[in-house]
Amino acid sequence: MGVLLGLTSVVMLFVSFTTAYVVRKAGAVWDPARNDYVSNWVPITLPVNILLVNTFILLLSGFTLELARRRAQADVALAPIADIPGIRVNKYASLPWVYVTVLLGLAFLGGQYYAWQRIATINSNLSNSISSGFFFVLTGVHAVHLMGGILALVYAGATTWFRRPPESRRIVIDVTAWYWHFMALLWVYIFGLLYFAR
Repeated sequence: MGVLLGLTSVVMLFVSFTTAYVVRKAGAVWDPARNDYVSNWVPITLPVNILLVNTFILLLSGFTLELARRRAQADVALAPIADIPGIRVNKYASLPWVYVTVLLGLAFLGGQYYAWQRIATINSNLSNSISSGFFFVLTGVHAVHLMGGILALVYAGATTWFRRPPESRRIVIDVTAWYWHFMALLWVYIFGLLYFAR
């Protein structure tokens, strides 16, 4: 329930960002010299190839997290027989996929940082462009929210060291998977908005 409430607030935040983006892009200011309204919106050039690679990395991380979630469910199902002598059960089968997801999430954030640097070098009018401000706000706020998901995954992996039961790890992975998949869909939406509504 807490995750759903949190995601609702994230949706409202990005709805307000989208509204501001669309209104500002469509808006115009009065130019007394021309005696007319003119638009001062300067579209930025996006490093589309970098952003596509980042999108692929984030979608791939959703796939690896789904594997971790399914393995965590199997860990819980096999936990009762794990202590029976002569039976070998890996109670931590989900952990490698959790760590792979963390690495892919960090790779996405690194790719975003690289995209921000490329945008700064490609666009000469970056400092006075309102559209670039919207780009950095939308992608930056998304990156901060994704870091929250990475921290939750690190916590899920750390539950092993704290000797928490597999059920605790499964709950953390399940809840984080919902959040992570939402962040992936949100990124696809942001990328589409920035690409098609330049």
